[in-house]
Amino acid sequence: MNTKLLTVLILSFISVAQADDFKTVTGKEYKDATVTRVEPDGIVLTSKAGISKIYFTELPKDVQQRFGYDPQRAANYSAQQSAGLDQVRKEQAEASRREAEATQKANQYRAEQQTRQNELRAVHSRYEELQRQEDELLLRITEVRTTKLFATLRIRKHRSCRFSRVT
Repeated sequence: MNTKLLTVLILSFISVAQADDFKTVTGKEYKDATVTRVEPDGIVLTSKAGISKIYFTELPKDVQQRFGYDPQRAANYSAQQSAGLDQVRKEQAEASRREAEATQKANQYRAEQQTRQNELRAVHSRYEELQRQEDELLLRITEVRTTKLFATLRIRKHRSCRFSRVT
């Protein structure tokens, strides 16, 4: 078994070094492609078109044998990849949830701050209105006192005039 595995690995490394043409069982062709990585479920190619992964199930039997395709190993690898992808998705969902929660808290805090600022502005406006009313009242009180004082002075003057006429 070790000899077989060693042979497959050597063939894989030799194949990785050369450019080759690949054709899938559905007829799609990859011309002058270089195998950059052999995975248990397929090969990764680099060509003029870019980087592509072709699963062994899409390749002819001779190519599968050339790269040591083992359906059971491929299934296990795919299951691991899928589990890892599921874990990453769960972590991303949890991170998104935490971010949404933090955003909601920040928005709530900003709304509370805005409400407090509005309340403070309202209290300040009310204070200014009360101060204006107080100033007006003080002015009226002063006017009334002044009017009353002048009235008192007129009465006294009038009385003193009446008394000075009588005497």
